[in-house]
Amino acid sequence: MSSRSGCSLLVVVVLSVFVTVHCKFPTLEHIKASASAKTQGRAVVELLKRLLGTRSTEFILSVNSSLSNDSLDVCELRSTKNNKIVATGSSGVAVASGIYNYLKYFCNCHVSWSGSQLALPRPLPRLTGVLRINTQHRFRYYQNVCTFSYSSVWWDWPRWEREVDWMALNGINLPLAFTGQEALWLEVYRALGLNQSEIEDYFSGPAFLAWNRMGNVFRFGGPLPQSWHVSQLYLQFRILERMRSFGMTPVLPAFSGSIPKGILRLYPEANVTRLGPWAHFNCSISCAYILDPLDPLFLHIGSLYLSQVVKQFGTDHIYNTDTFNEMTPPSSDPAYLSAVSQAVFASMTSVDPQAIWLMQGWLFFSEAAFWKPAQIRALLQGVPLGRLIVLDLFAETEPIFSYTESFYGQPFIWCMLHNFGGNSGFFGTVESINSGPFKALHFPNSSLVGLGMTPEGIEQNPVIYELMSELAWRKEPVNLSKWVSLYAIRRYGSTQDNLTAAWRLLFSSVYNCTVPHYKNHNHSPLVRRPSLHMNTGLWYEPAHVFKAWKLMMEAAPALIAKETFRYDLVDVTRQVLQVLTTSYYQDIVQAFNSHKLPELLTAGGVLVYDLLPELNRLLSSERSFLLGTWLEQARSLALNEKEAQLYDMNARNQLTLWGPSGEILDYASKEWGGLMEDYYTQRWALFVHTLVECLNSGRPFKQDAFNQEVFQVEKGFIFNSRRYPTKPQGDTYQIARRIFLKYYPQALKRL
Repeated sequence: MSSRSGCSLLVVVVLSVFVTVHCKFPTLEHIKASASAKTQGRAVVELLKRLLGTRSTEFILSVNSSLSNDSLDVCELRSTKNNKIVATGSSGVAVASGIYNYLKYFCNCHVSWSGSQLALPRPLPRLTGVLRINTQHRFRYYQNVCTFSYSSVWWDWPRWEREVDWMALNGINLPLAFTGQEALWLEVYRALGLNQSEIEDYFSGPAFLAWNRMGNVFRFGGPLPQSWHVSQLYLQFRILERMRSFGMTPVLPAFSGSIPKGILRLYPEANVTRLGPWAHFNCSISCAYILDPLDPLFLHIGSLYLSQVVKQFGTDHIYNTDTFNEMTPPSSDPAYLSAVSQAVFASMTSVDPQAIWLMQGWLFFSEAAFWKPAQIRALLQGVPLGRLIVLDLFAETEPIFSYTESFYGQPFIWCMLHNFGGNSGFFGTVESINSGPFKALHFPNSSLVGLGMTPEGIEQNPVIYELMSELAWRKEPVNLSKWVSLYAIRRYGSTQDNLTAAWRLLFSSVYNCTVPHYKNHNHSPLVRRPSLHMNTGLWYEPAHVFKAWKLMMEAAPALIAKETFRYDLVDVTRQVLQVLTTSYYQDIVQAFNSHKLPELLTAGGVLVYDLLPELNRLLSSERSFLLGTWLEQARSLALNEKEAQLYDMNARNQLTLWGPSGEILDYASKEWGGLMEDYYTQRWALFVHTLVECLNSGRPFKQDAFNQEVFQVEKGFIFNSRRYPTKPQGDTYQIARRIFLKYYPQALKRL
C-alpha cells in the first residue's frame, strides 16, 4: 500500500463542534499527565524496543505537550533522508498510537492479544510530507470493573506490561486501575476496629472481587490470603508507574457505600440498609449491607479510604465508584437521589478538592424501570457540572445519552461494551460501532468528551477492538468493507484474496449483529446446560461463516506458521463447530420428540463421540485456547498448596457454576481445550444418555431430575484435581484439515 493511500486513511482534523463541546468543561483542564515529556518519550522508546527489537532504532521519538493547545492528542510523523521515521506527539500515548497507525497502514503490521505480525519492510516506507494524526476526543477510556475478574485476575507483571503497551498503541489515555485495592481496604477496616474474622467474612475470592467491590456478593471463594494483598499491591505500583509514564490518567477506586457486616457492631446506630439477594444468590453470600450516603459515617469511611488511595497510589484526580450497581435504591425521591450523589462526591472532594467522579452508566440500563428521567437527572445533577463523567457503558446497543439530553449536561464517554463474561464466540455490531460515536458527537448540545471500550472480558474478537480504538482518531465512519480488507492484509502479512474475502464475509454477517437489544452472550447450546428447550437463534447466516472457513482452509498451508493466522483458523473452525453443535442438538430433540431411537443415537453419537472431542483436540493445539493456562496462572500466585487449591477452585467455578449452586451458570463460558473435554462434553454425554434411557423405558424426560444429576458433573469438574496442559498439543493444521474434510460437507447439507 502506498504512502499516499495510507495518508488519506489517517489524517483527520479537529472538528470545531467538538472544541465547542470540550470547552464547556474547564474543570477537566487540570487533568494532565503527571510524567514529564522526557519520561513519556522514554516510555515509548522502551515500548518499541519490546515490540520491534533492533528495528526500533529506526524511529526517532519525542513528546511535546505544546503540540496541542486544547488537550486533544496529536502526533506528527515524517521521514528523514536516511529512511528513519520521526514522530512527535503531544503525549506518550499520542506518539505510541501515531507510530502504531504508521505500522498498520504503511508497513502492514499488526499487534493484538492473539498474536502479532511485525514483518517490517526494509527500509521503512517513506512518508511524503508530514502525516498529522489528531483525535477529536479528550479521553479514550478502557476497561470495565468486571474485566479485573473475568480476564486479568491472575495476571503477572509481564502480562500487565503487554497490556499497558497495547493500551498505549491503541491510544488509551484513561484506563481503569483497580488492582490491589483490597490491601488498602484491609488497613481501613483495621483502623475502624474490625477484627480479622469480620474482614475475612467480607472479602470474596480473587475471581469474584469485581462483584465484592460493587456490593453484589461477599465471602464466596474466600478468604483472601495475606499474600494476595501483598502481591497485588506490588503489582498495582508497577501498573500505575507504567501507565503514568505514557501520559495516561489512571482511574482509581473510591467508596461506594458497601460495607462489611462488622461495621454494625462498631456503629450500631448507623443508617444501613440490607439489600435483597443479587442474581439468585442467597443471603449467606449476598444481600449487601449498604451505608446510606447521607449518614456521617459514609463521609468518614469514604475519606479514610480515599486518603489511603492517594497516599499509596498517588492521584490523577479521577475516581470511579458506582452506587446502586444492579441494586434498587431505597427511595425514588429525586431529592434523596440528588443528596446521595452530593454525599458520594463530598467523600472524594474532602480528600482531593480537584476530584472528578467517573461513574458507570450501567445502572440506568440494568434498572431501567427505576431510573426514569427525573431520577437520572437528580442523581447526575447532584454533582457540579463537569465534575462527573458518565460512561455510557453499552452505547453501541443501548445508548443512554440519546434520551437523557446528553446526560443532562454532564460530560460522558460513548462506550462499546461488546462482551459479557469474556465469552468465546464471534460477535460484533460493526455498523453500530462505526456510526454511533459520530452520532453522539453531533447530538444536539452534546456533552461527549471521549470514546471507550468497556468489555466485561477481553482476549477475544481482536478485530472489534482494533476498529473501535481506531475510530477515536477518525473524523467520520470508515468504509467497513475496505477497512476489514486492510485488516486481513496486516493481520497475516499476506495479500491473498481469499483472506480478504473471508473477512468481508465475517464482517457482513457474524460481526454485524443488527438484532435490536441482542446481548452478545454466547447463547450456543454448546456452552449451556442441555435441555429440550434451548435458544438456538442466530443473528447471522451460517453460510457466510462456512464459506469464510473454506477460504481460510485454502490459505492455511502457506500461513499456518503465523500465530495470528493459526489463532484465527482455530477460532473460525470453533465457530463452525459451535453452529454444527446446534444443528445436531436440533436433530437430537426432534428424534426424541418423534420417539426415533436410531436417529437419536446417530445424532447424539456424532456429537458426543466425534464432534466435541475433535473440537477439544483443535482447541488444545493453540496456546490461546488452553484451560491449563488459566488454571496454572491462578495456582502460580499461591505461596502454598492451600492457597493454590483456593485459587484453582475460584478459577474453575467462575467459568462454570459461577456460585456454589450455579447461580449465574455458564455466564463466563469459555471454549477451551480441557474444559471442552471434562465439562461441556460430559454434560452432553449425560444428556444424550438420559434421553436414550427415557425412550427405552417409555419415561418422560424430567428437566429438574436431569439438572440435579448434571449438577454433580459440574461440581465434579470444579473439585477435579486434574492438571491440564499449558503448552499446545498436536498439529493445528492437520486437526483443522481433518475436521474440515469431515464436517464441511455436513455443514453444506445443513444449510
